[in-house]
Amino acid sequence: MSYGFLDIAVTPSVRAVQASMGVDHVWQALKLKEGREFDRFTDNEAAFIADRDSFYMATVSETGWPYVQHRGGPRGFLKMLDDRTLAFADYRGNRQYISTGNLAADDRACLFLMDYAHRARLKMYVHVETLALDADPALAARVAAPGYRAMPERIFRLHLASFDWNCPQHITPRFTEQEVSDAVRPLRDQLARLEAENAELRARLANPGDHQ
Repeated sequence: MSYGFLDIAVTPSVRAVQASMGVDHVWQALKLKEGREFDRFTDNEAAFIADRDSFYMATVSETGWPYVQHRGGPRGFLKMLDDRTLAFADYRGNRQYISTGNLAADDRACLFLMDYAHRARLKMYVHVETLALDADPALAARVAAPGYRAMPERIFRLHLASFDWNCPQHITPRFTEQEVSDAVRPLRDQLARLEAENAELRARLANPGDHQ
């Protein structure tokens, strides 16, 4: 049986550590039980991806050193083209181009998509195709974010190898400014109503004859 993500992640050295820690039988049993490839996104992953405004991407250099970079944009900037393909506009940053250079030598990458508020994370192995902005006008239009402040320099098209979900353990809940604003809006509305009522009561007490 196959377990997609772990088939890629669990190398001989990983299996050796699992064996030394006495958990290798657990993962082998899970692989036999699950038998899942996780090589195609479902509606659940599609909704999760569409709601993200950032993710982390790991690549490896020609010297073997890993490099993790944060990628961000407007919510939904990571587009699902089909159930095995994603794409996003790569915006200008500090112009070091480390991830881009790494991908020119080795197209493999690992992505972590985080939802801190709900303590959820989606991880995936992908092969990354780097495209010039004018290489595919239709795709460029699809990943464009009109009005976004940053300048796109290229397009990354991601071909899924496998994905999996991590458990929520050790994820500290964090909330964006928008999420906090949405959460406290009912309290602000209630406070505004109470302040208006309070102002009206004060006016009545100050001028009792006006309200007879």
